[in-house]
Amino acid sequence: MSKISRVEVLQVDLAPKVKRTDAIQAFITQETPIVRIFTDDGAEGSGYTYTIGSGGSSVVALIRDHMAPWLIGRDPGMVEELWKGLFFLTHAISVGAITSLALAAIDTALWDLRCRRAGLPLHVMAGGAQRRVPLYTTEGGWLHLEPQALVDETLAARAAGFRGAKIKVGRPHVSEDMVRLTAVREAAGAGFEIMVDANQAFTVAEAIRRARPYETLDLAWFEEPLPAEDLNGHVRLSESTSLPIAIGESLYHPAHFREYLQRGACSIVQVDVARIGGITPWLKTAHLAETFNVAVCPHFLMELHVGLCAAVPNAAWVEYIPQLDAITSSRLNIADGYAVPSDRPGLGIEWDWPAIERRQTALPAVAR
Repeated sequence: MSKISRVEVLQVDLAPKVKRTDAIQAFITQETPIVRIFTDDGAEGSGYTYTIGSGGSSVVALIRDHMAPWLIGRDPGMVEELWKGLFFLTHAISVGAITSLALAAIDTALWDLRCRRAGLPLHVMAGGAQRRVPLYTTEGGWLHLEPQALVDETLAARAAGFRGAKIKVGRPHVSEDMVRLTAVREAAGAGFEIMVDANQAFTVAEAIRRARPYETLDLAWFEEPLPAEDLNGHVRLSESTSLPIAIGESLYHPAHFREYLQRGACSIVQVDVARIGGITPWLKTAHLAETFNVAVCPHFLMELHVGLCAAVPNAAWVEYIPQLDAITSSRLNIADGYAVPSDRPGLGIEWDWPAIERRQTALPAVAR
C-alpha cells in the first residue's frame, strides 16, 4: 500500500481571453489553486480549482494549513474515504464555496493519480459511457455585446462547428433581451441551439415575466434565472414555463441537487466539478440526476468536464470557455462540433510546469 508523502499547493492567476460580463458581475481573473500529490512509491497526481476574482488565497490557505497535513501518510487509493475525512475535518465551515473549492483541488489530484496508476483516462476510469459529447460556446455571448456583435460571434461559432451558443440575458428591460436574442435566432436558424443565462439576476416575478417572451424563440434552456438559494422560486418558475430550467453552478453539495430534483425545480443539472467539491461528488450528482431522467450540462472547466461528461450516460453538453491554454500543453479535442475526451491516462490535462512556475503568485506551500 502506497502512502501520500508530500502535498504541494500553489496559485496561478489567469486573465480571461476576452471581456466577460453577465447580469451581476464581470470575470476579472481566474484565480487557480493547483495541488500536486506525491506518494512514497513515486506516483504523482495533479488537480486544480478556481475562482473568478476573489477567494483564491483563502482556498490555498485552507489546503495548506488544514487539508494537506491531514493527508500525509494516508492511502491515496481510498478516494471516497479521503473525501469524507476532509469534509468532516472542515465540517464547521461546510457546506460552502471555499471548502468545496479546496476539496475539489485535492479530489481531482487524487483522481488524476488513480487514473495514471491504472493507465486509464478519466472518462473510462469513471464510467466509460460516451465517446464524445456535443459542444456549445459561451465565449461570444457576453452581456455587454450589442446585437450585431452577438450575431457575428454566433455565426462564427456555427461556421466553426459548434452546435449551440449561450447568450447572457438580464438587460434592464426584457425588450432589450428580446432584441438581442431574436437577432441571434434569426441569423443562426432553427437548427442551432441557443441557451440563455441570467446569472441569478431576477426575482421570481421577473423571471416568470421574461420566460414568456423567451419561449417564442425555442431556447435550449433558461439558466440560473434566480438566486440559487431560492428553491421554492425555482419550483414556481418551472411550473409556469415550458422552458427547461437549468441550475447548479452555485450549488455546493449533492444534497442541494437532490432537493431541486425532488421538488421538480429544474430540468437540467449544471453541476460544476470545482464548486461541488471534486470528481467524487460530481459523479454522485450526475448519477442522481440520471435517476430523475434529467440531463447533465456542466458549468465551465471544459478541460475536466469533457472526461466527466463522457463517463456518464446523461451528459448532454460540454461548455466551451478556454482558460487554461497559458499553463497547459494539451488542448480540448474538438471534432465535428463534439468534445472528445483525451485517451491519455489521467485527467487529460498536460500541465506546463515551467509556465506555472513563472506565473505563480507565491512559492508553493509543501506538506510532508
